[in-house]
Amino acid sequence: MSELIINYADSGEEMTLNMGPQHPSTHGVIRFIVKTDGEIMSSAEPDVGYLHRAIEHIAEKCTYEGFMPYTDRVDYVCAMTANHAWAAAVEKLAGLEVPPRGEWLRIISDELDRISSHCIALGAMAMDIGAITPFPYALREREYINDLLEMLCGNRLTYNYHRVGGVGWDMPEGWRDKVLRFLDHFEPTIDEFNRLITNNDIFVARLANMAPITGSDAIAYGLGGPNLRASGIDYDLRRDAPYSLYSQVKFNVPVGSGQMGAVGDSWDRFWCRVEEWRESVKITRQALDAIEATPKGEFWIHPKKLKPKGDAMARVEAARGEMSCYVVGDGSANAFRARFRTGSFNAMQVIREKSKGLMVADLVALIASLDVVAPEIDR
Repeated sequence: MSELIINYADSGEEMTLNMGPQHPSTHGVIRFIVKTDGEIMSSAEPDVGYLHRAIEHIAEKCTYEGFMPYTDRVDYVCAMTANHAWAAAVEKLAGLEVPPRGEWLRIISDELDRISSHCIALGAMAMDIGAITPFPYALREREYINDLLEMLCGNRLTYNYHRVGGVGWDMPEGWRDKVLRFLDHFEPTIDEFNRLITNNDIFVARLANMAPITGSDAIAYGLGGPNLRASGIDYDLRRDAPYSLYSQVKFNVPVGSGQMGAVGDSWDRFWCRVEEWRESVKITRQALDAIEATPKGEFWIHPKKLKPKGDAMARVEAARGEMSCYVVGDGSANAFRARFRTGSFNAMQVIREKSKGLMVADLVALIASLDVVAPEIDR
């Protein structure tokens, strides 16, 4: 259990509560300094840094290829997109072109991992505010994806699958059919999930109109991904600044519209992630069709000498929003400087402002609705 420290302010009855850093509902090793008068909070100040591992400095001590396993730790809930960001930045720096089969395998693995990540986000959010049943249902679907990704690359959480110049392995025999069978199973499960929790009257009453974030505020705070789109901003990197082969697939971008309350409220953020499940299914189906027409055996162009000079930045649409990777090369085998920009770090700023006036119990729902994870914050 987390420590609970209570201090009474000298001038009144306001208390200072220490939520975390070891608290299950903070979604990682994160601490919040909560000031409250009874059940009403005046502030919830994030205190980060408990999971700092110097990953960006490690990039300067490893070769470009050798740093790939570390990128899994930037966001261990959706590690494929972190792999992709690093690989794309180094490829841009070195002027490398990835074979089409490698690009399609990247898209398939990214989208499967996005579905998996949203399973954790949505199931955990429902459980955080008292709905226990959806979480094991969501974990069941995630386990199917874990099995598929294990067949593809041998790992279930930190994949080390993408490579500078492509991906580490081609898909095994019969794997495409197994993915299609999973997608056929998962699509109707989304409707079941909506009946169970998304449109549940109690769940809607709990989240509608809670901590809405306007579109202008979302932009000002630098939010990305579902948190930005839930606030009514129609922007998705995969469509609006396409990378890899995303320009060749068609999908919709779910945007919050205040269906149950105010635009950008906690329910909109939940709903956007549910709808992104559907869109990831569409993208994965198209990528599986396209990969059938690409030459087999050409999925990785391994660079013989990787000592680039200059600087480059790549952006990918990760599960928690835009993930940017900036790399500086000085002509050696190691990066001179590396920098990651993640969605969770920016989302933490919003909690300080949007927690004012909320009840203590609503802080848990607000944190969960933003889908923050500790490794993306600290690195």
